Amino acid sequence: MVKKHLVIGFSALALVAGGGAALAHNHGGGMKVDADGNGVLTRAEAETGASAMFAKMDADGNGAITPADHEARMSAHRAEMFAMIDTDKNGQISRAEFMPPRPEGKRGGMHQGMGGGGHGKMGMRGHGKMMASMADANSDGSISKAEFTAAALSHFDKADTNKDGQVSADEHKAMREQMHEQMRGKMNEMNHDHAES
Repeated sequence: MVKKHLVIGFSALALVAGGGAALAHNHGGGMKVDADGNGVLTRAEAETGASAMFAKMDADGNGAITPADHEARMSAHRAEMFAMIDTDKNGQISRAEFMPPRPEGKRGGMHQGMGGGGHGKMGMRGHGKMMASMADANSDGSISKAEFTAAALSHFDKADTNKDGQVSADEHKAMREQMHEQMRGKMNEMNHDHAES
């Protein structure tokens, strides 16, 4: 039996992995990781943020993030997108709704920006698979809260280069740049393998 790939959003672990001013703002759904808003993330804040993110991603509340949770989130997202485009609420999307007039100098319709362009052939899904493989320590195809938190804190510890128990804006920026570089390398490998298969 082929195990389904477990996909979690690239930003999920990254959200609680670094600190700095970028994390002082609310992240999707009103979640705030930098609780006191001082632009510095403590290890305790990272752990609390990981718990909150895990609860949000564990759609069925069974204590593990599985492919079923991912599909539930994707279904909800598709329904939200459909409702947003279906402006007359008749349950159908007309050509006019899908391709509304755009301001001067802009191209495309509502569907523009809904895909995963700009991230190579594998798109953000490839990033998600890599983040999931890092978190799924026992490779059982699901991510427990303990695994999710451990992965987040591992990233936090790597970002905390001066080992003072907190991640500053500069440390967060450096960690993000390092992660993006690593992801680009992995994506290039995956795209190369995908092209050869």
